[in-house]
Amino acid sequence: MSKTVVITGSTRGIGRGLAENFLKQGCRVVISATRQPAVDQVVSDLTASHGAEKVVGKACDISRHEDLQALWDFACAQFGAVDIWINNAGISLPRKPVTEQSAEELARITSINLTGVLYAANVVLAGMKAHGSGQFWVMEGFGSNGAAQPGMAAYGATKRAVNYLAKALRKDMAGSNVHVNVLSPGIVVTDLLIGDYDTASPEWEKARKIFNILGDKVETVTPWLVNGVLKAQKDGARVEWLTTGKAFRRFMSAGFNKRDLFADIA
Repeated sequence: MSKTVVITGSTRGIGRGLAENFLKQGCRVVISATRQPAVDQVVSDLTASHGAEKVVGKACDISRHEDLQALWDFACAQFGAVDIWINNAGISLPRKPVTEQSAEELARITSINLTGVLYAANVVLAGMKAHGSGQFWVMEGFGSNGAAQPGMAAYGATKRAVNYLAKALRKDMAGSNVHVNVLSPGIVVTDLLIGDYDTASPEWEKARKIFNILGDKVETVTPWLVNGVLKAQKDGARVEWLTTGKAFRRFMSAGFNKRDLFADIA
């Protein structure tokens, strides 16, 4: 049976890659991002390949509870129910000490990366519980496991909090057929990743070396993630691309396997 999937932040990067691969698997997909023109363009592009009956879209600012409720209502009106909701939307900040970041930047990253997921949980889990089933997926990122680096305080804190949130939400949903699961895409070459850095800086050159060992492109990672999501049958499922074992093997073979994922970056 074809599933209905809502993906926030799905007009580019990992989100768009997920959308394309869910469609390839026969799912119905709801595209969403902050700006309606961007949503409309992606829906048009994907409709050409997969058909108008499979893909629709609606703008949603996930820092606004009313927008998330409207997105849920829209998806249900279009396709009857939502089987899978993926909280992909997120932002990062340029890498610098928190003392050098503005109050507005700190409020925005928190409102999107954490508050937005809380608002989505409030809307989506209630809707899925009323429907009788569903999967609510959160996205891990740097900091989810407690790792810390200079300049990553705000981003890492939001991702650490989302990791806790997933555990707590599973407690809230205990006894229902609503599952709270985790997607861990690893290091994926997107605007979000590169945008943290001044690509002319020594810091970027150091990071680039590590990313070329551990990183991957959207088109490599997202088909695998989608397969994992569609196979998940239990609460607390975790679909992780860059496992500890895989990272170890990448480092061990780095001297023999030269890659440049950023060849088109100045």
